Amino acid sequence: MYTPVIGTLAFIMSPDGRKTLLVHRHKRQSDQHLGKYNGLGGKLEAGEDVLSCIKREIREEAGLECREIILRGTISWPGFGPNNEDWFGFIFRVDAFSGEPLLENEEGTLSWYPINQLDKLPMWEGDRHFLPLVFDRNPVVFHGVLPYENSRPVSWHYTRI
Repeated sequence: MYTPVIGTLAFIMSPDGRKTLLVHRHKRQSDQHLGKYNGLGGKLEAGEDVLSCIKREIREEAGLECREIILRGTISWPGFGPNNEDWFGFIFRVDAFSGEPLLENEEGTLSWYPINQLDKLPMWEGDRHFLPLVFDRNPVVFHGVLPYENSRPVSWHYTRI
């Protein structure tokens, strides 16, 4: 039986659409994501829908209120967690927001990064597979599977319907 941890992940766009807000996770030594750059998001809480979850996470992690959120895709990450647990994520792009982003949160510092240079940042190797789908202008949602073993992706495939 597949009983993954349910999570949300968002990439917040700058007003000009050329940058995204990322957190450089460097504050907690026990963080599975230590040293990596990530979008914002987190675990779904009981009684919470995924849209409410991502809005809450962005409010908590960046101090922003989402105004325009687009579901870009879903990803199943078998074996991704620190104890090889499975994850299932809803991937969003935030095209409009209000407020000014925090400079840092409990995980690390937040900064804007050019989308066309994300490949130069230390991030999860598997992120490089799906990030182009987050930022493209194809309106069709993607659904992917990205299994991990020993903190490394072993394959990637997706469909769009």
